[in-house]
Amino acid sequence: MKDGLAYDQLYDLTKNIGHRLSGSDANAKAVKWAEQKLKEAGADKVWLEEVMVPNWYRGQESLKIKTGNGSWKTIKMLSLGNSEGTKGKDLVSDLLVFNSLEDFNKVPAEQIKGKIILFNNEFPQEYIKTMHAYREAGIVRRVAAAEVAKKGGKAVIIRSISSAYDDVPHTGAMKYEDGVEKIPAIAIGPKSAVELANLAKTNKLSAEINSNCTMRADVKSYNVIGEITGKESKNVIVVGGHLDSWDVGEGAHDDGAGIVQSIEALRTFKKLNLPNKNTIRVVCFANEENGVKGGIAYAKSIASKGEKNIFGIESDSGGFSPRGFGLDMSEDKRKIIKSWKNLFLPYGIYDFTETYAGTDIGPMKTTGTDLAGLVPDSQRYFDIHHTEEDTFEKVNRRELLLGATVMTQLIYMVDQYWK
Repeated sequence: MKDGLAYDQLYDLTKNIGHRLSGSDANAKAVKWAEQKLKEAGADKVWLEEVMVPNWYRGQESLKIKTGNGSWKTIKMLSLGNSEGTKGKDLVSDLLVFNSLEDFNKVPAEQIKGKIILFNNEFPQEYIKTMHAYREAGIVRRVAAAEVAKKGGKAVIIRSISSAYDDVPHTGAMKYEDGVEKIPAIAIGPKSAVELANLAKTNKLSAEINSNCTMRADVKSYNVIGEITGKESKNVIVVGGHLDSWDVGEGAHDDGAGIVQSIEALRTFKKLNLPNKNTIRVVCFANEENGVKGGIAYAKSIASKGEKNIFGIESDSGGFSPRGFGLDMSEDKRKIIKSWKNLFLPYGIYDFTETYAGTDIGPMKTTGTDLAGLVPDSQRYFDIHHTEEDTFEKVNRRELLLGATVMTQLIYMVDQYWK
């Protein structure tokens, strides 16, 4: 908490490199940055693991709305990640509004054909843990384009998956289905979505979308990996986050925080000269945001080598104050970690109820690895998630370092006492 470098390193990553979309020049710079920081942290070995990643391009984009015979009004928007655009041409059509996929599914295709569809899908505020709300609301973002296209719709607009009531658009990955037309998919801020939904009750609306986003050929990137060798065992404990980010904001909470916390854990072992029985390995995963290619590649790599990764922990829920750990493992293993609860309580760690660990380390489950995820306080995360607001200034130094502290403590306990 006094001498940790994670906050300073996060400043360097976010301000001197910035957002780091897979396939971008900035992402390539981040790879070199992470390689150097792992060496500086004292890793015995640092290497790059090649990964082919998607190369999605955003480009210029705009959305305009017209009410009846009124004038066109520009609305803040972001194309959803992996979406195809309008090839720079204006796409103009009537706009229909639905509050949910369920309401949309009740409407026959002839009423949807040729239209642009807006989903005013509200973030479910009743969840205390906002990650639960995000998982529920995120379904619309992922599937809406395919469902609208099946009925002949020309484009889809969603209310951003945001816990805030502002007008900041949030991007994030969407998916197409094979054999279904790839229509444009964009997001607008919650405030704009509500205003348009209210207007649509008494007015005919038209929308004009112009966007240049498209998926280009895959490019080469890397998982950046560094480790300190185990003194007694060849088994591996993994700690990591993802190095990529969306192409807006600075990727500070998502997931620059997880990257610098993971490097801090390795640095702490070296700085305090803690004897690690097992190899402790940091993995800065490639391409979590729109493909998970890094996590998949890493799991395949350890499986092909027959390497035993006994435990993996990920930080990918922001750099806010830590509150607990998600435990994706057998109940017997959960009981072991829960038996250490009193050792974590002084740091404000009390919640061991979650069973989700993380997207990047998820593929490791097929290799028999026990998984855990840092669970920070979630109340502010989805206000800024995948937006231009995800900047270094939104991260608190003490909260960030406290997350690194408790991750390091869990790694130490697992290294010494895991069975």
